[in-house]
Amino acid sequence: MFVFAALFSFAISTAQAAGLRAFDVPASSAGPAIRGLIWHPCAETPREIDARGGRTFFAVNGCPIVGDKLPLIVISHGRRGWLGGHHDTAAALADAGFIVLAINHPTDTERDISGTDSLAVLVERPADIKRSIDYMLEAWPDASRIDARRIGLYGFSFGGYTGLVVIGGNPDFRKGLPNCQTSSLRACKELENENNESPTQPIVHDPRVKAAVIVDPYPVFFFPEENLKAVTIPVQLWSSDPAQNADHLSGCCAADITNRLPSKPEYHLAKGAKHFSFLALCTPKEAEQFAPICTDAPGFDRAEFHQRFHAEAIAFFKKHLGETATP
Repeated sequence: MFVFAALFSFAISTAQAAGLRAFDVPASSAGPAIRGLIWHPCAETPREIDARGGRTFFAVNGCPIVGDKLPLIVISHGRRGWLGGHHDTAAALADAGFIVLAINHPTDTERDISGTDSLAVLVERPADIKRSIDYMLEAWPDASRIDARRIGLYGFSFGGYTGLVVIGGNPDFRKGLPNCQTSSLRACKELENENNESPTQPIVHDPRVKAAVIVDPYPVFFFPEENLKAVTIPVQLWSSDPAQNADHLSGCCAADITNRLPSKPEYHLAKGAKHFSFLALCTPKEAEQFAPICTDAPGFDRAEFHQRFHAEAIAFFKKHLGETATP
């Protein structure tokens, strides 16, 4: 648990604030509408913002964007997650000079779980990222503020799977796939049933993404080593602690994927971290409402960890996407 004062102090100690804007990709023949939020560099002092469901952000609504030709980071949440699940990470990246887009994956969010764990959503999620980037670069009113040559991705859990596909991974959806036959995952049951529900839509990659931070990707059994050979961009790979995830193995851990990537990733094992320790810091009110995702292992300091985690992610993206001039 975290004291609110410490959280607020951390939020206002940055050099600048994160501006906050709503974002929507309209529904089209390519797919349903995609709801999102954009964090961006802002020169004003951050303020407490009540988000939906009793959550709290620290940002500035409608703040003018500071800077031009800024790098873009897209965030993909985990299964049944939401666009605000990593809001402190988004704000930290925005404070460091990035435009950050977090989206809700249609049919796999906390408010709509109709597609959760399905083969369809495993195909649709990467397409959601590409559609969102397309809209950011082509139709977003401030598209000219983005440097299209500097795009990164942050993916957590099912968002980590999503990220691996976006950057070149080709999931193996064959019937009889090892580990899938014994899995209770909905997608595996769909593959194994007598009707053979293999997806008919193409797998979507996006070569515009030049660097990726991947956290506890799941499910990784869809990626035999040969199916990751096209992943050639820099990857920073984070794993929660297997010792702290006995009750949540579905989202832990990243070690299995490390040796399958053709280029050695920058690997980090977060000692003492549970899977959900990568989600945003919780206020006391949030901790009461969302205890399973706000409660860490005894002795683990999520606030201190997120400061280190954010510093490493920012350094990685700056190294591989280029520095942004300080306003």
